Amino acid sequence: MIQALFDYQREIYLEVARHLKAFASDGSWFALFAVLPMGVVFGAAHALTPGHSKTLLAAYITGSQVELSRGLLASLALSFTHITLAVLIAVLALPLVSIALGSVGRAPALETLSRGLLGLVGVWMVWRALRGRHDHHIHEGEAVGVMAGLIPCPLTLFVMTYAISRGIPWAGLVFAVAMMAGVAITLGIVVLLAVLFRRGSVAMLERFGSSAAGMATFLEIGTGLILVGAALHQVFR
Repeated sequence: MIQALFDYQREIYLEVARHLKAFASDGSWFALFAVLPMGVVFGAAHALTPGHSKTLLAAYITGSQVELSRGLLASLALSFTHITLAVLIAVLALPLVSIALGSVGRAPALETLSRGLLGLVGVWMVWRALRGRHDHHIHEGEAVGVMAGLIPCPLTLFVMTYAISRGIPWAGLVFAVAMMAGVAITLGIVVLLAVLFRRGSVAMLERFGSSAAGMATFLEIGTGLILVGAALHQVFR
């Protein structure tokens, strides 16, 4: 299935390049607007591929006890950071792209920073749970989303680079916004499933005599350990 998603992305990318080329040659806004739905689909499909911190986002939502609305804000923050960082690299530091990104379109330094920050959040969650506290800062979820999204989107970077090389950076920016919407849709579904899983797990365990407080502590410690483990894996691999 993953390979099918990659093949589908490649087809969309070629079609996007064709529309952007047409817009660059004749300035047809129809050619640009025709590509926007592709951008949404492109972003949604791209977010299904490995990466994008889906597992870490789902783990945080499951263990942190945040409500659905706050979880959706976290997914929006992740999507915005993930896409915007790629746009900024393309627009402001295009000559440094080959240095900032690896040969396969990855950004090791930013990945390490992202996972390291999430690891600190994990330590905080374990410490908080062991103290018997489950209060959450009002903007904690959004901060986690920003940290998880610090890895720039390579496909947005490729599209922006292509648009800039054709002299139509605004067209690339419009497409990036469409991609952001697609990524946000997929991550929003991940958040919804995580919230439903948490509620179902708590309800089921309460039927067997487990307390809600004890379940909350267990989930928060488990989530913290997952975040710390992801950070250690990134640093020492």
